[in-house]
Amino acid sequence: MRTAPVIASPLVANPVIDFHGHLAAPAADALVAGTPGFAAELAAEQHAHSPESLAANRAQLGRLGPQLTDVAVRLEAMDAMGVDVQVVGPMPMHHYWADRALAARLSRTTNEAVADHCTQAPDRLVGLGTVPLQHPHLAVAELSRAVAEYGLRGISVSTTVDGRELADPRHDPVWECAQELGVLVFIHPWGCSLGERLATQYLGNTVGQPVETTVALSHLIFTGVLDRFPGLKLVVAHGGGYLPTYIGRSDHAWQAREDARGCRETPSSYLRRMWFDALVYTPQGLRHLVDQVGGDRVVLGTDHPFDMGVDDPVKRLDAAGFAPAERDAIAGGNAARLLGIPYSGTERKG
Repeated sequence: MRTAPVIASPLVANPVIDFHGHLAAPAADALVAGTPGFAAELAAEQHAHSPESLAANRAQLGRLGPQLTDVAVRLEAMDAMGVDVQVVGPMPMHHYWADRALAARLSRTTNEAVADHCTQAPDRLVGLGTVPLQHPHLAVAELSRAVAEYGLRGISVSTTVDGRELADPRHDPVWECAQELGVLVFIHPWGCSLGERLATQYLGNTVGQPVETTVALSHLIFTGVLDRFPGLKLVVAHGGGYLPTYIGRSDHAWQAREDARGCRETPSSYLRRMWFDALVYTPQGLRHLVDQVGGDRVVLGTDHPFDMGVDDPVKRLDAAGFAPAERDAIAGGNAARLLGIPYSGTERKG
């Protein structure tokens, strides 16, 4: 079995680890600029947002340029947040419409950008890459390259692949490769398939993205993907969307209806085989997430540097009032085990 590269030891003994940071890759963006596929992607985005939201998004990206590309600016923000180590992945625009040749260039350019960014602070930054899931066998090759050549610890994927579910059997070779390599798959939505219905008042992100995550995870569970790949390490953004909140309905369907039994066990049991970031905003929401999935399955997540993220992750964690051992696990212990970072398990001092 192949193994992922060793990560540099962090500066502190028990680091606070943010599993949800983003990076821009201008060189990759340049590859798609002016292409028909990207024009179609932008048109779909325009249909899914109001003019006011589109303007706010453009203004935000204009402000955030240095935070998305400059290592020194990122480290300064991490210090202000009380974060010692951040998992950095590309902005979740994977361009799954791209043909094979363009997709290969996009993946390599993006993964090189992530690796170059993280190697500037290897004791504080850990990289996730991207792969062209629309071309599964190419995705397998690029995943292996991302790990072996670029030292990345896994990949970030969206919740659908050009209209195709993550649970589609055509993606099985990618999940098999990730399982064999022992690397992470970070599920992060980009956009919403409900389109114009949620275009008003930024609902496409506020409501739509948690819905997309809920649907994607439900497909992965109910169709048996996690039965076929029990060692697959899935980490899910935004607390897993709405699924952990209403997982009882999924269990009821599985028990009551034969046509809902595509998985071997009750759907709720699979929540304890994934990891979820703590980006649910309120202490009550975080306690409920931990109740549903277990304290050993939650990691910090900030969504840095976007406005739907938070800049006080440790304060929010402490407000939930967990016992010290559970608090410590969520602050960094769980993520450290996933990433292979040394962690003693005692409370972090200072």
